[in-house]
Amino acid sequence: MTIPHRARRAGRTITLVSAALGLSLAAVTTAAGATTTVPSEFGTDYHDPVTAAPPISTPHTRSCEVTVAQAKFKDFTPYTGTYTPPTACGTPGRWSKVVLRLDGSVAGRQFDRLGYLDIGGVQMLRTSTPEPSQDGIKWSVEKDVTRYEKTLSRARSVDMLIGNVVDDTYTGVLDVKVTLTFYAPEPHPGPGPAKTSAPDQVIPLSDGNSVTTGAKLTTPRNSERILAEVYATGSGGGCEEFWYSAVTPSASYSCKGGDDGPYREVQVTIDGKLAGIASPYPNIWTGGWSPYLWSVIPSPTAFDVRPLEFDLTPFAALLNDGRAHTVDVTVAGVPAGQTGWSAPTDILVWQDAHKSVVTGALTSHKATAPAVTNTYADGSTRTLDTTGSRHFTATGYLNTSHGRVTTTVDRRLTTAITHTWTPDETTDNQKGRWTDDQTVRTTGGAGGGRHPVTSHTDRTYTLDGRSTIDAANRLRVIMSFGDHARIDGVRLDDTYNGDATFTLGVPRDQRHAIATTTEHYRLRGPGLCYDRTLGTEQGVLTKDGRGC
Repeated sequence: MTIPHRARRAGRTITLVSAALGLSLAAVTTAAGATTTVPSEFGTDYHDPVTAAPPISTPHTRSCEVTVAQAKFKDFTPYTGTYTPPTACGTPGRWSKVVLRLDGSVAGRQFDRLGYLDIGGVQMLRTSTPEPSQDGIKWSVEKDVTRYEKTLSRARSVDMLIGNVVDDTYTGVLDVKVTLTFYAPEPHPGPGPAKTSAPDQVIPLSDGNSVTTGAKLTTPRNSERILAEVYATGSGGGCEEFWYSAVTPSASYSCKGGDDGPYREVQVTIDGKLAGIASPYPNIWTGGWSPYLWSVIPSPTAFDVRPLEFDLTPFAALLNDGRAHTVDVTVAGVPAGQTGWSAPTDILVWQDAHKSVVTGALTSHKATAPAVTNTYADGSTRTLDTTGSRHFTATGYLNTSHGRVTTTVDRRLTTAITHTWTPDETTDNQKGRWTDDQTVRTTGGAGGGRHPVTSHTDRTYTLDGRSTIDAANRLRVIMSFGDHARIDGVRLDDTYNGDATFTLGVPRDQRHAIATTTEHYRLRGPGLCYDRTLGTEQGVLTKDGRGC
């Protein structure tokens, strides 16, 4: 994973200011009142990676920390070990919260790398790494893994891998430690929403980086809610890492796709029947487009890759027959035989505690065909406009111990991408917008059981990248990237903007790299407000402002 296709990705021709490399040092005062000096260009050391996302809230109860993995990754040898739950922080599997933390350090020269951590075969974390400064950096990642507390309630195997290459050129060894911190139950829960119940079982369908095809799934016969978590990522430095840039066979561009061009859709099927759809997240790793865009502020979710979630509850009655069923996870739109995607999958199951067998039926299942259009215009500037949409809905009922419960899942996807480039691809613009809107409606049952009546999850991803390589072989990338969501009345907006320039094809100390980047993270909801803005220049953190 590095700068794509001769270090270009979306852009327009931009005249560089001739004095840009001769800027004098400037003093900047941050919101905290500290004064720091901004150099005229990147040096051998810069600020450790930082994100504007909120920290994980934790209860004021006794905590216990367990180290689950510690390794120096310099090749493709996985770390293996054994995890044992703590006993001093309450009954295992009944903690108030469990937080995973990864601490890493790396120095020298190294590409970004993709990795994972599995405990008991369940993928707890999918992550990527920062590209280091010459003097070295440290970074950390935290993730709330309370929903896996039943998996963590007993001793399990641990498997972790961040595949890496270390040689005379790429010298960075990834030194990583992963811990779990367990918080004892609160004796007297205070006001606010009750803790969401964790699944009774988490069933892994694949290992590490695998794409899930032909997996056999046998669920408990009393399952009453079933979700699939799919960590779908394009990676590896090839065209599918930048899948949104693929073109149709008739278009003239270095990244060829199939007839659907850049349209991608993650699908889950059960015994060959479509059971769920989702828009893939356009992950940008820290070497993508220009590494100086992400030297301090990584793109949203780069260090904590968010899984796509599929509600398979309408199919629970079919899965409750005690037989093994075939589950496939595929990425539609990828040309036949082309690699580059990983999609490890976990199945989360909630069981009816008062019934050994839960019966029911799938009563309705409708899915439109993907409606994809690609319009290509050739000339001194080439343009490919792509639009796509898909609608899926399924309804099923279950005869639970608390009455008949009917669940309807309705999901709608849209894609809109405009890609413009010059024949030599030294100017390359890409603008994309993806929406993934889901409504889950649950009716019946005495008191509704553990299911909300109606749940809405609407997500929008935006990307606007402009790239140009000038006559002096200076690459400039201007990037805007957005991760937006509205989940049952809570609104999240995570917006990144960056502008980075450096010289291609020269040793690192001759790149004369400059960059300004910002991230603005906002979270709003009933009784909820979080607002933080970060800013950087040439690897120096120049702004850390908080609202609310």
